[in-house]
Amino acid sequence: MQTIVASSRTRDTLLLALFSAVVLTAPLWAKAIGAGYPDLLQKFAIFGLFAIGYNLLFGLTGYLSFGHAAFLGVGSYATVWSFKLLTMNVIPAVLLAVAISALFALVIGFLSLRRTGIYFSILTLAFAQMSYNLAYSVLTPITNGETGLRVLRNDPRVLDAALGVQVEGSPLADLFGITLTGYSGFYFCAALLIFGFWVSLRIFRSPFGMKLVAIKSNQTRMEYTGFNPRPYLLSAFVISGMYAGLAGSLMAIVDPLAGAERMQWTASGEVVLMTILGGVGTLIGPIIGAATIKYFENIFSSFNDQVLQQAFDFLPGWLADIMVTVTSPFVGDGWHLTLGVLFMVIIIFLPGGIMEGVRRIAGLFGRKPEEGQA
Repeated sequence: MQTIVASSRTRDTLLLALFSAVVLTAPLWAKAIGAGYPDLLQKFAIFGLFAIGYNLLFGLTGYLSFGHAAFLGVGSYATVWSFKLLTMNVIPAVLLAVAISALFALVIGFLSLRRTGIYFSILTLAFAQMSYNLAYSVLTPITNGETGLRVLRNDPRVLDAALGVQVEGSPLADLFGITLTGYSGFYFCAALLIFGFWVSLRIFRSPFGMKLVAIKSNQTRMEYTGFNPRPYLLSAFVISGMYAGLAGSLMAIVDPLAGAERMQWTASGEVVLMTILGGVGTLIGPIIGAATIKYFENIFSSFNDQVLQQAFDFLPGWLADIMVTVTSPFVGDGWHLTLGVLFMVIIIFLPGGIMEGVRRIAGLFGRKPEEGQA
């Protein structure tokens, strides 16, 4: 038994080390696919963190939430207010965003988890839309409505003022003097992504995580045995909300602005797609799903007929024109069409997401990863 536990810990350590190496070297290998610039790498890390947290709820318990964008927005607003009132240092901003998101998730989860299935999903969607409308119109003194909340040079920032920190030009987030823009901003997001992955890994392997999986498997049977699943479900919901709040905080850190659009239902739907595309209930899958969607959104949407013409320049002129005509609806403004086709292919042939494809390929070489290992 001890040998099995030691072997499992070794695999987890190797998985964490490999994941960390891939994330930290992203500026190098991402250049090969045209994604090596800081803004896109930051999105990979931020939405990967968002998807990890969502997977802890949806992947482990089976509870499908359509309201996680609310926590994303709350984290962004809390971060910007920390920048405006306290300091441009990101540490208080991140802690405040996670704490407020946890409280917000506690309230919404306490009310929503009174129902299961589609009724739970509709409740979370309703709370998210209420939050969006409050931020957009009712709470304008706090959120600045449709214009969005922005950090200004003449904001009080009492901690910076007390420490004699002077802001020159446009205020930018910093980590003890290191301005978090460009690659420094990415590596800050990457460090939190690695930390978030480690926490997720520990939850997956813990008795708490096993109870969540048991709830997903047969909640009614667990209740008949006298087990109360609600505290565990609420804990998973709050933890997932904290991840979303942290992702929202990072959005405001790399771009000191918070707007109500981050709380729209489309943002909640996007993280659902990320999780399903990569593989629900797997460790790595949601991160791959998030990176895939953001890659299509930022790379394929930038292609136009001129880029396609250059790509097919090696073909005869008439054939190149045909290829440009055929492929042009799938790029530029039509990148959603490409993503839709990919999503349908994954769902039809790989219901377990991209990670199911990885497991099948591993099986061809005689190695089958354990369920949940990746």
